[in-house]
Amino acid sequence: MLGQMVLLIAEEPQLRRLLRVTLNHQGAQLIECRRARDALELIEAHHPDLILLDLRVPDAAGHEATALLRERTEAALIALGDSEDEQQKIAVFDAGADDYLGLPFSPPEMLARVRAALRRSLRFRVQKPQDSFHVGALEVDFVAREVRLHGKSIHLTPTEYKLLGVLIGSAGKVVTHEKLLQEVWGPESIDQVQYLRVYMKQLRRKLEQAPTFPQYLVTEPAVGYRLRLPA
Repeated sequence: MLGQMVLLIAEEPQLRRLLRVTLNHQGAQLIECRRARDALELIEAHHPDLILLDLRVPDAAGHEATALLRERTEAALIALGDSEDEQQKIAVFDAGADDYLGLPFSPPEMLARVRAALRRSLRFRVQKPQDSFHVGALEVDFVAREVRLHGKSIHLTPTEYKLLGVLIGSAGKVVTHEKLLQEVWGPESIDQVQYLRVYMKQLRRKLEQAPTFPQYLVTEPAVGYRLRLPA
């Protein structure tokens, strides 16, 4: 983590102190604010590598704050919230969070998740094409964050967009269930294959002319999925 820029968004003083001490000890460059909307200017000015968002910020619901930040940055984003609130977890993952850390947490666990989120974010940036990807009638503009099919813009949720991006990063190759789950939802979700199937079904419904006979997003039985390239 040495030298990487971390944006902390939290209002609770004790949590801020804990994270400040832990991250500074690891050599991170830390910038802080108390509200999600205050973070937007900091994102523009500093381009953080990682965002830690306490979902209890007073100016927006947790998933709304997550979506607001995700619209402005591709930085790794870890949400901090109630470990028992399953609906909140799902909502913030759908809004674009990379990981969810339940409160209270231990500093070693937090640092492990931070390192993992930064690794996934770096691999995604390295793997994806610099500006765009095109196969058949499917186009992805990474600069504009726009997906088009036959020239028509297709709306994807942040999670669907990230899942498609991981497949594009390994276009033509099989990507295992475990890798997709880890890259998109985090290591604690590698057994949730049914969750992955639901999202793949949604992606096919949006991107395939015949979702039951996919042209692009093909299944490799019992292994994973492949974004198929022309022969």
